[in-house]
Amino acid sequence: MSDAKVRGVVHLIEETKTYGQKGFRKRMVVLEQDKGSFTNYVPVEFTRDACDSVDEMKKGDEVEVTYRLNGRRWQKDANSEVKFFVNVEAMSFEVVGGSPSSSGSANDAFAEAGGEEDDAPF
Repeated sequence: MSDAKVRGVVHLIEETKTYGQKGFRKRMVVLEQDKGSFTNYVPVEFTRDACDSVDEMKKGDEVEVTYRLNGRRWQKDANSEVKFFVNVEAMSFEVVGGSPSSSGSANDAFAEAGGEEDDAPF
């Protein structure tokens, strides 16, 4: 079976949140997909050590995320309604396109500002 993947533009990157006594960590990233007549927003969760990898991502980047679906059943008590939840848990991601503001390097920005090696005071 091949890995499931989703592709979109990074719309939102949340801060890492920690839960419980064991320190379970979770970080949500929302991908935006233009579907023509509407915009689709896909929340993807990075958990545990994968939370730190999100630091390499920027809002506006086009990314492809490899994920797995996790589902769970929840019932408050024996007499209450049973509810089912699904989570999209990210396994890895790849930046396939950068945001317009993230292209180039710090050296490019320095050159555009008119800084040349001969003008450097050091």
